[in-house]
Amino acid sequence: MLGKRSATEPQPVEWDIIETEEHYKSRWRSIRILYLTMFLSSVGFSIVIMSIWPYLQKIDQTADASFLGWVIASFSIGQMVASPIFGLWSNHRPRKEPLVISIFISVAANCLYAYVHVPASHNKYYMLAARGLVGFGAVFQTCFALIGEKGVTWDMIKLQIDMYTAPALLNAFVGVLNIILIITVLREHRVDDSGRQCKNINFEEARIDEVQDSQGNIDQVAVVATNVLFFVILFIFALFETILAPLTMDMYAWTQEQAVLYNGIILAALGVEAVVIFMGVKLLSKKIGERAILLGGLIVVWVGFFILLPWGSQFPKIQWEDLHNNSIPNTTFGEIMIGFWKSAREYHTERPVGCPVEQAWCLYTPVIHLAQFFTSAVLVGIGYPACNVMSYTLYSKILGPKPQGVYMGWLTASGSGARILGPVFISHVYTYLGPRWAFSLVCVIILLTITLLGAVYKRLIAFSVRCGRIQE
Repeated sequence: MLGKRSATEPQPVEWDIIETEEHYKSRWRSIRILYLTMFLSSVGFSIVIMSIWPYLQKIDQTADASFLGWVIASFSIGQMVASPIFGLWSNHRPRKEPLVISIFISVAANCLYAYVHVPASHNKYYMLAARGLVGFGAVFQTCFALIGEKGVTWDMIKLQIDMYTAPALLNAFVGVLNIILIITVLREHRVDDSGRQCKNINFEEARIDEVQDSQGNIDQVAVVATNVLFFVILFIFALFETILAPLTMDMYAWTQEQAVLYNGIILAALGVEAVVIFMGVKLLSKKIGERAILLGGLIVVWVGFFILLPWGSQFPKIQWEDLHNNSIPNTTFGEIMIGFWKSAREYHTERPVGCPVEQAWCLYTPVIHLAQFFTSAVLVGIGYPACNVMSYTLYSKILGPKPQGVYMGWLTASGSGARILGPVFISHVYTYLGPRWAFSLVCVIILLTITLLGAVYKRLIAFSVRCGRIQE
């Protein structure tokens, strides 16, 4: 099954261990624990994000929209700073250590978030620190709204459990459970491209010459290119999520509650679509390869944004009233996000709808028809998950058997930077220049990214293929 070696061929011991059934089961238990960890991390972010703005207003009246922008960005900033550090740590120590510590920091940060109302002053800065620490380490918020703003208070430990703190406390609780599972169930395993068990090169028994050889053979051009591709992929989706509410409120005269409800349904549908795409690309990649799927995904996303370009002779309804509209970020990204955090008690108030006259482009830019919008959303929902999973897969294969901690840290950092810059870019360009300029620039960015992928296409191959261990 493994083939025969000649007497003169080097015999690297760490590649000759056949994986046993017990080892195989243990490895998949560990993989499922990591699946759960990623799921809890994603859910934990979404259930807290919807409560940030009303909670911030409640604990500190001095907090304005510009500070809200910093609070939102602090998560990605913390993640961007921490990722390379924890990646380096994982290269030299058992990977359980940084994993457990990062979750512990997240638990502590969520507890801090639940207690930011206690200090007598500067509460907003405590919230900023809490969200930043979570970075180190939507729909669900509706359920917590049933608890109410008052909730219950445990005076002995000054703990308030309400619709704002409950998500963070739940995150802390599941984080503790996650740590217990990692300590008791997770085991580190390493196999080669043929599924054979290998020694873990994080420890001393690994042969030093083989580790150094694997380090010297990584294609750094492919590594940098993949980081750039991953940055653009997350940049595109981050700006798409950001612009949904302002775009629909301006183009279709949706109220705040309509925008939150309808866009929530759209994003939920895209999530279901992404699950289907994730399963489909796994099968398709075996037939046409990861690079082809990545290229196809970028083309689909480009078509999606091209369809969003305004055309025709119909114009959006103009909002003439000189009142605040939550789709106008003025000078900061934070103000564009306020509409997502308006509390339910404000919804009964009538608010002007339509494209605000303060945005000059509203007077001469054609409306984006609903058919365009839905078609674009479907295409982006197809292209983004395909590109996302393929970029991860290619990156891991490019790195091969080398310890991947630092490299994966840089990949995560590039994604965090994209989630910071994407919303800032689209909110400013959309507000001052309109959707035609905004989506045209996005199309140009995607075309440049496709060009980059074409230039490095032949270099985006697995480490084992480069070294001649297996054929592509």
